[in-house]
Amino acid sequence: MAEINSDINQAKELLDADQLIGLPTETVYGLAGNGLKANVVSKIFEVKNRPHFDPLILHSYSLNAISEYVKEIPETAKILAKAFWPGPLTILLERNEKIPDLTCSGLNRVAFRIPKHPNALSLLKILDYPLAAPSANPFGYISPTNSQHVQQQLGDKIPFILEGKISEVGIESTIVGFENGETVIYRLGGLDVDQIESLIGKVRILPHSSSKPDAPGMLKSHYAPSKNIILGNIEELIEQNSNLKLGVLSFSKYYKDVETSLMLSKSKDMHEAAKNLFSHLRKLDESNVDLIITEKVPSEGLGKAINDRLQRAAVKE
Repeated sequence: MAEINSDINQAKELLDADQLIGLPTETVYGLAGNGLKANVVSKIFEVKNRPHFDPLILHSYSLNAISEYVKEIPETAKILAKAFWPGPLTILLERNEKIPDLTCSGLNRVAFRIPKHPNALSLLKILDYPLAAPSANPFGYISPTNSQHVQQQLGDKIPFILEGKISEVGIESTIVGFENGETVIYRLGGLDVDQIESLIGKVRILPHSSSKPDAPGMLKSHYAPSKNIILGNIEELIEQNSNLKLGVLSFSKYYKDVETSLMLSKSKDMHEAAKNLFSHLRKLDESNVDLIITEKVPSEGLGKAINDRLQRAAVKE
């Protein structure tokens, strides 16, 4: 199994030797490796069993460092970076020849982010390259929000996990890009769309896709437990499936007549709900229930991103 500690220098030694590590961020834990080496990036796809057409996000520590790997940084991108980096925002930029095709799945844009996690930032500042770091889980499964989640899922495939406690945001970053002067949201995530629009005006939100994605995290079925999950009216679904052992994941209500009932936030706090989402799905998946039942949360603030994850978790392809 992987060694787990907070030794930044040990993490650097392994990464410099073209190894992969578990990386803590404020969104979720990542499976990290040198994003400039195709052989290392190939390992990431292999360990995750991730399709090569699904591009990766690169992580760096400053806008100046990122500028070395892109052709230009649009003014709108600079405005967003100044406001929200470090933080749960990923920006798509036109890449230069330093970025391998494999990292971007052959696309002409690369996804960059500066994570808001002290251990991740400390590590990135002493590296000579950005880290490719998709979520540290088997492809399509629930994203990890602490080091033990990574250990359970990938601990036999990587040598080291950098400890960083529980991810504070709990869902992946919001991904933005620019098309013909318009700002586009490719993936809803840990940064409220309202916050973005308050700074730069109206944006366009793209639906996720089941075909070749234009950005990371756009596939229709994703973030899913191994057990079946149904999204809808909880009371009606309990009645319809009363012959099964049910696990319920609600927004703020406890259900006493089921096998397991978990609430995202008893106080209806969206940030708490986002932080609990993946860990609660994981608890239900590891319990003895036959079926997981859940519901959409109010579509406000981070609620839009939570609903996006729940909807994709409920899709079976």
